[in-house]
Order: sequence, then C-alpha cells, then structure tokens
Amino acid sequence: MTSRYDVAVVGGGVGGLLTATRLAAAGRHVVVLERNADLGGKLSTRTRDGFTFDTGPSLLTLPALLDEVFQQAGTSLADEVQLHRLDPSFRYFWPDATTVTFRDQPIATAEALEAFSPGAGAQYLAFLGHARNIWNISERTFFAGDMASPWSLLRRLRSPRDFTQIDALRTLNARGKKMFDDPRLQQWLGRYATYSGSDPSRTPATLACIAAVEADFGSWYVRGGLGALRDAIVRVAQRAGVEIRTQSEVTALEATRRRVTGVRLAGESITAPVVVVNADAEHLYRDLLPDAKRLHAVQQTERSTSGVAVLVGVEGRTPLIEHHNVWFSRDYAREFNDISANRVPSDPTIYGCVSSVTDASQAPAGCENWFLLINTPSDDTINARDVGPWMLEQLAAVGPDLRDRARFAEVIGPRDLAERYRSPGGAIYGTSSNGRRAAFRRPAMRGPRRGLFLVGGATHPGGGLPLVTLSSRIVTQLILRSHRQR
Repeated sequence: MTSRYDVAVVGGGVGGLLTATRLAAAGRHVVVLERNADLGGKLSTRTRDGFTFDTGPSLLTLPALLDEVFQQAGTSLADEVQLHRLDPSFRYFWPDATTVTFRDQPIATAEALEAFSPGAGAQYLAFLGHARNIWNISERTFFAGDMASPWSLLRRLRSPRDFTQIDALRTLNARGKKMFDDPRLQQWLGRYATYSGSDPSRTPATLACIAAVEADFGSWYVRGGLGALRDAIVRVAQRAGVEIRTQSEVTALEATRRRVTGVRLAGESITAPVVVVNADAEHLYRDLLPDAKRLHAVQQTERSTSGVAVLVGVEGRTPLIEHHNVWFSRDYAREFNDISANRVPSDPTIYGCVSSVTDASQAPAGCENWFLLINTPSDDTINARDVGPWMLEQLAAVGPDLRDRARFAEVIGPRDLAERYRSPGGAIYGTSSNGRRAAFRRPAMRGPRRGLFLVGGATHPGGGLPLVTLSSRIVTQLILRSHRQR
C-alpha cells in the first residue's frame, strides 16, 4: 500500500509538529509519523497518584515564538493555553547557606542582588545591557537562517563588529569573571551553559543572552503543566490539516541518488517529495538513510550532557522554595570535570521544579510535586536507579530533606532517554555548545539528498523549546523557498 503526501515528517516531537503545522498552514498536505504512542517528544509528563510532573522542559521562555506558529494556523497561544508569568522566576541556593531570589523585573532582581552582595546590583544591570546586545544581534544573524557554513552567518552580519559583540571568542566562565566580583554570581552565569547541555568553561559567552531573555521576556508556566502546551500543539496541528499517526515507525527513507522520494514503514510506503526528520542525526544516517561519511561526522560531534531525574511525590509544604530552584555545587569546575571524565559528579548542582507552588492541580491537597535533576555524562550505562536515592541524600545535605515525606520516588536516567528517543547515550540536547565552532558542527538542516531536511534539537540552532521553535521556522522557510525555486 502506498500513500502520497507533499511532506512526510519523521518524528512527532515539538520540532516536527511545529514544522508540520507551518507547512499545512501554507497549503501543504502533511503527515507526521511517530513511533511512540505519545506525541511531543521530550515535552512529556508523568502522572502518579494525583501528582503530575513535567519530565522534559519545565520552563517556557519566548512564548511569542510559539504564538507565531499558532497565528499562522488561525489561532493564538493565549486562545489555546492559560499562560502564567512567574514572579519570582528562580531561587538560587549555595552551600554556604546563602540564597537569592530572581524576580520578574530586572530592577527588583538588581535590588535583591545588591542586598545579597554589595555592588552586585549595578554589575547585574551592566551585564544585562551586554547580554541584551548579544540577543539583538543573534536574533538577526544566528537565529535568522541555517548554518550550513560559517559563510551562512557572515552574510547576515552587518559589520565585523557584530561578530565581536556576540562574544563568541570568550567563554561563559570568562564573561562571568569579567562582569561579577562575587564567585557565586560567576557560577550563576555559568549555569546557562547547561541550558544546552554544555560546560561553562568551554561554551561561548554568546549564551549569556539567555539571561537577558529570561529577564526581559519572562519565565512562563502553562496552567496544567507543560503537557497542556504539548496538547495544544497537537490540537492546532490537527486543526491546520496535519495527519498524525502514532505507533508508526519509519524503518527507512526511500531515495534515489539525488533526492528523497518518501519513507517506508512496516507494510506501507509513503511517497513524498519532501521528508523532514525530527530525530537524532545519528539514527538518521545509521538506520534510515545510511551514509557513512555523515554518520562519522555526527559521531565526532560532542554530545550534550544527559541527566538523572527523580520525581518525588512529597507530603506537606516546604518553606523557602519557589517554582524553580537551584542548589549549586561547591565547585563548578570539578562538577564539569567529572562529567568530562564520564563520571556522575560527586557534588552535583541540583535543579528542583515544584510546579505545585504555582498550580495546585499538579499535586494532591497539601502535597508537592518535586522534579529533581542533575547533569551527567551522556552515557546510557549509568545506573540511574542507584543515583536517584543518593540525589535525595545530596539535597538533604544542602537543602530540604524530602526522604521522610516522600510517598514515592521514580528515577529517569540516560538509558531511559536513549531508549525512548533514540538519543545516543541519552544526550538531552543532541550536540553540545562546547567550543567556538560548535554551532557549525551541528548536523546541517539540509540533508544529502534533495528534499531531505532536519529539524529539532539535533540540528541548528540547538535544543530547548525556544530553539526548536526557531528551528521549525528556519526549516519551513528553506522548504518553501526550495519549492518556489523548482
């Protein structure tokens, strides 16, 4: 049996669904093929005994990017979900028992930082000016098109000064030391490297722009959890005319020497002149369209970190916590040295999301839903079942002790991520941002055959909801432009 479409999308993660929606809104006949029973990829949830946990992204930034897609499909993000702008946005804790709370307004955050560390308020505001400039330039250069080569970026620069101002030659660690006197705030800035699964001592300081994005555009939550956002993305895609098939595993791409012609499933072929792959590039070039040269290049690219997560259903209320919390390690350099040496950090930074602080529907009355995460190497041999209980001990040593109040604790580790998402080693973000050339080493959005495109965290511009949404915009433009040029 053969079916015909204008576009076949392999993988029903956020990148695949948003690209399908954009193309359907542009009049294309699109099918999305997802091997799992659930859609949304890493934008996933887990429920148990009245507790709900966001097990992938737990923070929404730049919601206007998603609204752009929804508008193209004839609706809006505000019409589909209930958005809540968080204030406070984050609370940070250090081993010396100090803490600081970041607010939704930069001036309020600067005041909190001044009380935390004299002089830090003015330094923070000066840093934000620098970070905003990086964002403004990156938005019209790095995020404005594909990155097939360094020339792709250079053509979008207005002047050589643009390149110096995005701070790509300095590391995030070095920028932190230049902007902040307090080592704790240097560590805070380095945390933004982990948004792409990277090491702050090796990541370009360009990633400092994320701090400005959070400060200026807000940290957002979707009522009902980010699973409600996933459901809205699926709903809007279907309304736009996208056909979605779950439990439909693509076993191969069909192609001539020059171009793709469709995809193959068990017992069925789908003909399509355009195929968009929302899956890891290693899986694509090893299994779906074998290509030894491209496979080797992908395997030489440094993977992002993975992680171990613990989902804890907690009885009672915990003082001094917010929706998003971070307990920093004593030595950030040692933490990332451990990861680089393929070891679980002996003293990890612990991220804790407790969305029931904002949304009571996420836990039974009088309880809290704790999602805890540490960074680990992308190594699916890590025994996460042993790491999980140890993480609760680590948290108890520097913050709240949840062990006596825990109704249950479930663990998710690199092996779970590798098996569910075919992500090598359980890498959460695909490739890392380590090194000055990392952006150019990601697998290209255009595949080796005409009509083949990649989208999502495994390609430009990287992992995380905002970047994956931008990836869908860029690849859609490439597809529509190539169609017009035929």
